[in-house]
Amino acid sequence: MESPFRADVLKGNAALVTGGGSGIGFEIAAQLARHGAQVAIMGRRREVLDKAVAALRSQGLRAVGFDGDVRKQEDAARVLTATVEHFGKLDILVNGAAGNFLASPEDLTPKGFRTVLDIDTVGTYTMCYEALKYLKKGGPGKGPSTGGLIINISATLHYTATWYQIHVSAAKAGVDSITRSLALEWGTDYDIRVNGIAPGPIQGTPGLRKLAPEEMSKGHREMMPLFKFGEKRDIAMAALYLASDAGKYVNGTTLVVDGGLWLSHPRHIPKEEVKELSKLVEKKVRTSGVGMPTSKL
Repeated sequence: MESPFRADVLKGNAALVTGGGSGIGFEIAAQLARHGAQVAIMGRRREVLDKAVAALRSQGLRAVGFDGDVRKQEDAARVLTATVEHFGKLDILVNGAAGNFLASPEDLTPKGFRTVLDIDTVGTYTMCYEALKYLKKGGPGKGPSTGGLIINISATLHYTATWYQIHVSAAKAGVDSITRSLALEWGTDYDIRVNGIAPGPIQGTPGLRKLAPEEMSKGHREMMPLFKFGEKRDIAMAALYLASDAGKYVNGTTLVVDGGLWLSHPRHIPKEEVKELSKLVEKKVRTSGVGMPTSKL
């Protein structure tokens, strides 16, 4: 499918994508590279990174992989330093590393709860913290008045409440808060834009296979406003928008890309039944005179 963006829209940019070895993170890395950026991906598993980098390079894209765990500050510092040494600068940081699984609160230990927060929330902040010196205006390869961009991958689970997702809901609420706070403070002090993307259910991802296996998702599409799952490309296009000049005045926003799913509720009464009930109510009102205009006294 042809991209709506120019092929060189990110030419000259250098990006680091955590969790970029698979799923949404890989697609974001690929699209950033296809649109002119040099891309580094970070992940815990070397074999996954090598396979991902090989796939990107086979398409003629400039990519490199660095293994590291976002929960470890020394890994974050090492990977960011290596990225800047490799590319000479860093313009875009995408925090896509995440952990998730289905669990009822009574079956979720504090250790399991903490693990997800450590990856999603603390890991996101750790990467941002260590990237500041490279992304701020006047940093390596930066002009005196031009800072970089951070994109934090979030979710919509915490906007209301989601069954069996108390751990991730808490973690992503923290991520959204980090996004807003850093957008305010680092936008003001360092000209760094900080935004988020909240994906809905995206087909072909480990997350969807884990959280909505086929055995549990029968009839799920009928509850979705657009009657379909999203694609990894949808999230990557949102990232391109935020990273390009098209999004240069967007700061502190978490862009929801879920086809309106988080707004949806089951249709308890069929549409035709609503029409018939409305007619019946109107007839009763006319008959009783309730709500009819009164004459002047």
